[in-house]
This record gives sequence, C-alpha cells and structure tokens, in this order.
Amino acid sequence: MKKIVLIEDESLTVKILEFLLKKEGYDISVAKDGNQGMELYKATRPELVITDIMLPFKSGLEITAYIKEHDPNTPVIILSALGSEKQTLESSKRIGADAIIAKPFSKSEVLDKVHFFTQNARA
Repeated sequence: MKKIVLIEDESLTVKILEFLLKKEGYDISVAKDGNQGMELYKATRPELVITDIMLPFKSGLEITAYIKEHDPNTPVIILSALGSEKQTLESSKRIGADAIIAKPFSKSEVLDKVHFFTQNARA
C-alpha cells in the first residue's frame, strides 16, 4: 500500500482528502501543522507528501524545501487557496514542488496527480 503524508490544518479538507484517498487504497497519515508534518514525514518516509502552504509553525514551502533537500525523489504536491497568485506559484516551483493544486480542487484533479506521482514514485 502506498503511503501518503497529508499536512493540512483545515478539518474539512482533511476529511475530504482522507476519504477520497483511502477509498483508492492509499495509506494516509495526517498532520495538522508544519511541525507535526515534518516529524511525520521523517518517521514514515512516504511515497508522496501533500501539504497546504499556509500552516501553523512551518509553512508548506519550508516543508517542501526540506524534503527536496534531503530526498529529492519524494514527490510533493502543494495545496493552496493562493494558487492563482503568481508569486506563490513561482516560489513553489523554485523550491521543487512537483505539482500545485488550487483550492477548491476537483476530485479528478487530485486523483490524477496522486496516481501519477505514486505510480512513478521511487522504488
């Protein structure tokens, strides 16, 4: 079973993504803030990380930068309500985010990206 770490502080978004991804057979671990997310990533070494940008304690950009520095083969999808802001998109790409999904998102967009990255994940 492919492991995904979801780092998101918005309860409704967590419930939606957890339901959607568990239904597809993924093993989901959830962190509600940046510090928990970083610890969960280190403890589980998942095939994929999905993180919000705006989080308590550490931002999704900080988490992505850390992951890409220490394990560049782990794909990271960033969720953002700020998705249309050019600066956010540029920052995400510059630090190595593999994909950005704007909130609100569609089920098909999430599943397409998750399936792509988990099928092409490191061995």
